[in-house]
Amino acid sequence: MKYAVQSSPVLYFENAAGKLFEDPAGFIRATWSGNTYGFSDVQGLFTHMMQGLQRRRWGRILVNQQAMRPFTSQEQQWIAEQWLPQAVAVGGYRYGAVVVSPEVMVRLATAYITTQSQSLALTYRSFDSEAAAQAWLLQQPIAAA
Repeated sequence: MKYAVQSSPVLYFENAAGKLFEDPAGFIRATWSGNTYGFSDVQGLFTHMMQGLQRRRWGRILVNQQAMRPFTSQEQQWIAEQWLPQAVAVGGYRYGAVVVSPEVMVRLATAYITTQSQSLALTYRSFDSEAAAQAWLLQQPIAAA
């Protein structure tokens, strides 16, 4: 039996809000932390997500929100009105697989953002496990057409 040699994801950014990895399977892996963090940390994490997409010419992100705190209204507005449109238009963001938090307030804060993004060329799916999220994401094209 042959075993595929697979590289591990490479950490390329970390701050109080979370960690970003370039996964060799062709997507950005974002893992939110349970740490205390502010708006500038959220902006930093999202900005580096888009830069990772641009650098690799990928269109896929797997986001693990299991340890995340709810977005503030300022964060929701910035993500929905500024970051997402730019990530789609400039960064090539097309597919987001979100491992949802068990906390209802985190889910509600994220739902606000996903409903605001419905006019964008972006497909989101929510999952209860990282394995299911990754399986779905790997079925999507690596880069925007």
